[in-house]
Amino acid sequence: MSNPETGPTAGACCGPSRTPPSRETKRTTTPASPTTDAAAKAAVVAELAASAAGELQLIGLGAAEFRMGSEEALAYPADGEGPVRMVSVESFAISATAVTVAEFARFVHATGHVTDAENYGDSLVFQGLLAPEMRDRMPAPVASTPWWRQVPGACWFAPEGAGSTARGREDHPVTQVSQRDAQAYAAWVGARLPHEEEWEYASRGGLDQQTYPWGNVRDPEGQRRMNIFPGEFPEGVAGEVGTKPVASFEPNGFGLYNTTGNVWEWTASTFNGGSAETPVAADHPASTGATADPVMRGGSYMCHSSYCRRYRTSARTSASADSSLGHTGFRLAFTPARPG
Repeated sequence: MSNPETGPTAGACCGPSRTPPSRETKRTTTPASPTTDAAAKAAVVAELAASAAGELQLIGLGAAEFRMGSEEALAYPADGEGPVRMVSVESFAISATAVTVAEFARFVHATGHVTDAENYGDSLVFQGLLAPEMRDRMPAPVASTPWWRQVPGACWFAPEGAGSTARGREDHPVTQVSQRDAQAYAAWVGARLPHEEEWEYASRGGLDQQTYPWGNVRDPEGQRRMNIFPGEFPEGVAGEVGTKPVASFEPNGFGLYNTTGNVWEWTASTFNGGSAETPVAADHPASTGATADPVMRGGSYMCHSSYCRRYRTSARTSASADSSLGHTGFRLAFTPARPG
């Protein structure tokens, strides 16, 4: 394991990308009865979709400049968090919460979208969410991160594989969705994913160079302000592990919920690990079109200071655009229409 003071590079501990063979091979497992599976999925999707809220809650933010990045002791230089630099953002709107299970279900119900995890036939699940007998049968695809298990059938409506369900988690962030799935949802609602600069500006909530969306103290007055791993990672669980509802805890100064902890969030930017330059958004005109992996921001319920302090406003990681993970979701951004 990497020195906790320097930390592993992005993607090493926060969630492995799909391996190259998986990117080229569709469906690694074959359902025993596709017709039955399709009917069961349709019933679950319809039920989940029925609980979706009618309108998105958006936060409008005006054009601004802010100091992006961090050079504090908690930062990971190898992840490209620094140097601190002045960055400008144009006016935009961003959703107050991550997209929920119910909201994603409404999209699937309306469009029939099939996620990357469903096409590949498996996805990655944190071992602590699996029953012991199932955990022992599931492979750990990356030796350096044995807490990740490759689980057949794990997908957004069955986050821990066959026998699990997203029922009861309608207001939790949707997980097991790739960046490609997130972009498909965003296009359906006429939105997009936020650029990394926008995400960090919104996450900071108007504060300048503070470690967290609420200040520099992680647990002010001993009170938890975000959903991160309780106990000693990965075996010493001392509380509930997994996602929480998207509006848990207090919002930041801009009104955004859970921009640190709970789930990593896909962005539209590409990862340039260690570069001093501001990352280029994948859909920005200046983008080279290279196959660099997209950036994820915010940390998750699996983050713990003993191995990963990426539950901070400046922290970043990455995974391939087709990766799906049990601790990764997304929120939306909108560009306001220009007059005339």
